[in-house]
Amino acid sequence: MGAIVITGANRGIGLELARQLKARGDDVIAVCRAPSAELQALGVRIESGVDVSDASAVIELAKRLSGVSVDLLINNAGILRGDKLDAPNFDGIAEQFAVNAMAPLRVTTALLPLMSKDGKVAIVTSRMGSIADNGSGGYYGYRMSKAAVNAAGMSLARDLAGRGIAVGLFHPGMVATEMTGRNGIPPQDAARDLIKRIDALALETSGKFVHAGTGEELPW
Repeated sequence: MGAIVITGANRGIGLELARQLKARGDDVIAVCRAPSAELQALGVRIESGVDVSDASAVIELAKRLSGVSVDLLINNAGILRGDKLDAPNFDGIAEQFAVNAMAPLRVTTALLPLMSKDGKVAIVTSRMGSIADNGSGGYYGYRMSKAAVNAAGMSLARDLAGRGIAVGLFHPGMVATEMTGRNGIPPQDAARDLIKRIDALALETSGKFVHAGTGEELPW
């Protein structure tokens, strides 16, 4: 059985994914910039010092993982920066694009040679990346970056189908993490829902944008 690689695993959803997957016996590799005490206590393999928006750091990660067979890559790392129409934060928008949109593609392509046949790639995205579902405006950088990663995920699903690799795009719901000001459902529940959807992911459902909690297919 191959490994499960999780980015952004030091806290929030990523930490809970690592905890629950480790508890059920999976071989977890937690990727982060700096490990939290909670992550260190899990007893999983930790690859720290990795900024997923940095090309050289991702290349180095792939070298560190040389020889590992990866069954599942969970692109979970993400950031949220506030911006308003009357006070646009263009540096913050660029940063969100680098982490939320480009990094999942960067990490996936770097680790692709390590992916096992019939492997899976999961992208933790957001309903805020839905154009059709945008009823409130604002959050320009976050919405744009998540719409972009949704597009990347769909292309990955098409391009990787021939290799037997399924790609899932999952909205975890509003989750009570530092990023959301602790508003929303507990990370434990979000991780449980995500694992359920990822376990069910197959080539037949590859490329779909799904609400992890309800299983509902979301509009683009």
